[in-house]
Amino acid sequence: MSLNNQEKAIKTTYFSIISNAGMAIIKGLTGYFGNSYAIIVDAIESTADIFSSLLVLFGLKYTNRPADKNHPYGHGRAEPLITFLVVGFLISSAILIALESINNIRTPHDLPKAYTLIILGAIIIWKEYSFRLVMKRSKETNSSSLKADAWHHRSDAVTSVAAFIGISVALLMGKGYEAADDWAALFAAGFILYNSYLIFRPALGEIMDEHLYDDLVNEIKIVPLTVKGVVDTEKCFIRKAGMQYHVDLHAVVDGNITVKQGHEISHLLKDTLRSQIPELGHVLIHIEPYTSRS
Repeated sequence: MSLNNQEKAIKTTYFSIISNAGMAIIKGLTGYFGNSYAIIVDAIESTADIFSSLLVLFGLKYTNRPADKNHPYGHGRAEPLITFLVVGFLISSAILIALESINNIRTPHDLPKAYTLIILGAIIIWKEYSFRLVMKRSKETNSSSLKADAWHHRSDAVTSVAAFIGISVALLMGKGYEAADDWAALFAAGFILYNSYLIFRPALGEIMDEHLYDDLVNEIKIVPLTVKGVVDTEKCFIRKAGMQYHVDLHAVVDGNITVKQGHEISHLLKDTLRSQIPELGHVLIHIEPYTSRS
C-alpha cells in the first residue's frame, strides 16, 4: 500500500475513534436523562465500537510493516484477522442489545422523553455520514478492516433509527407502549447480526485465497499487451493481503529468445504492472515459450 493510502486509512480510523467516543457520551446522557433504555443500550454499542476502531488502527499499522525474513509477503494477512475481531465486537454488541431489549420489555418503565427524538435525529444523520465517509475510504485503500469499521457506523445508525421509531410509537400511543423502543432495538440487533455475516464472508475469502478479483485480472491482462516482447498472457492468480494484491502471472514470449532476454522482459512487465496498478504488491512473472505454428 502506498504511504498516501496508509495515512488516509489511519486518519479515517482516528475519525472513527473520536466519533464513537462522542456518540457514547451523548447517547449515554440522553438515554439516562431521557428515560430511554434503547438509547442506553445504543451507548453501550458505541462504547464497544471505540475498542473495535482501536483494533482496526492497530491492524492498519501492523499490516503495513515491510516484508522481512519470516514474512516475505509482508504482514497484510493480519488485516482480515483484525476484521474477524471487529465482527466479533459487532456480534457481541448485537447479542447485548438483544438481551437488554428482552429484559427491558419484561420490566415496566416510564415513557421516554420527547426531546430524545431531536438528539436521535442528529445522531442518525451524523452516523450515516460517518458510514459513507469510512466506506469511501475503505474502497479507496482496499481495506477490509476499514469496511468493517464503516459497517459499525451503519449499524449504529440503524439502532438509532430503531430507537427513534420505537420512541415515536411509545410517545404517540402513550401508556402501555413504553417498551416500543425496546422492541425496535431488538429488531436492530437482528440487522446487525446480518451485516456481521456480510463483513465476515469476504474476509474469510481473503484468508482462504478465494478468487474474487475478475475485474482486476482483466485490468492486469491489458497491461502486458503494451510491453515489448510479450506475445500474450495465460494464467493469472491473485491473492489479497491487507491493502495489496499479490499476483502470479504467466506471460508468453517468443520461444526462440535467450533466457537473459526472457528475464529482462519479465522484469519490464513486472515494473510496468506495478507502476500502472499501484495496489499491486508482490508480482511473480512466469515466462511461457511461444513458437509459431506454420
